This record gives sequence, C-alpha cells and structure tokens, in this order.
Amino acid sequence: MLDQVDIMREFFIKGGPVFTGVFLLSICLWALIIERYYFIYKIYPVRLRSIVQQWQKRHERSSWFALKVRDGLLSEISIELKHNLIPIRALTGILPLLGLLGTVTGMIAIFEVLNVFGNSNARGMAEGISRALLPTTAGLVTSIIGIYFSADLYKRTKTNELLAKDLLTHD
Repeated sequence: MLDQVDIMREFFIKGGPVFTGVFLLSICLWALIIERYYFIYKIYPVRLRSIVQQWQKRHERSSWFALKVRDGLLSEISIELKHNLIPIRALTGILPLLGLLGTVTGMIAIFEVLNVFGNSNARGMAEGISRALLPTTAGLVTSIIGIYFSADLYKRTKTNELLAKDLLTHD
C-alpha cells in the first residue's frame, strides 16, 4: 500500500503543481456530474410526483391564478433540474486552460535546465517535458469527457422539463 502511495506522490511531483490543480478540479467536476445524475434518477421522480399530486389536489385549475401556480411549480422543478449545470460547463472550459498553464510551466522548467546545464542534462529536460505534458493531457481528457456528460445532462434536463410541463398541462 505504501508503494502505491509513493508511486502516486512521484506521479504528482512529475506533473508539477498545475497537475495537482487539474486533479482537484477534475474531482470537483466528477462530484457535480455524479450529483446531477443522482438527482435526475433518484430525487427528481419523487419531486415530480409530489408536484403533480400538489397540482392535482387543486380543485380549480383553469383560472389565471391557478395557471400562475402551475407556472410556479414548473419553474421550481426547472430550477432544481438546472442546478450545477453552469459550474459543470465552466469546469469543462477551465480544465484545458489549466492544462495549457501546465504546458507553459513545463516549458519554463525546460528552458531553465537548458540555461543552466545546456543540452547535457537529459534528466532535467525529461522532468520539464513531463511537467508540460501531464497537466495538458489530464486537462484535455477530463474536459472532453466532461463536455460529453454536460451535453447529456443538458439533454436530460430539457426532456424532464418537457415531461413535467406535459404532466401538469394535461389533466
């Protein structure tokens, strides 16, 4: 177990401080994505049933006031569905930029090695290259996957909004 911890520590050291930032933001992104799927599949059906029952308990559903109550219920469920979609999209946009920051810091490290040792320090140059490539790769891969899930969540949100509207519109 300690060997695995040492391997992970060395991996993060090779990636540099930007790689750690990419890793932490990736964890945040995945936590938000998992939370949204949990909400859509576990919490939303219960909330939708509750709102539909609340609407159906009303005796009068055709007056101006009743229609405004229905619009309020639809807005409430829509807001709950869209929760955390903006941070997910923001993180998918930030991660590749943070990866590029890792590229820049890695290239600076390479130029420092070249400045001090010239071309003779291959190990120092390799460390700079890994410091440049690891955060870039991690940021891009996480962002690409995040874009897919962001689009999927957005589509599911729109579908569920239409479902809620349909259930509250037709008695």
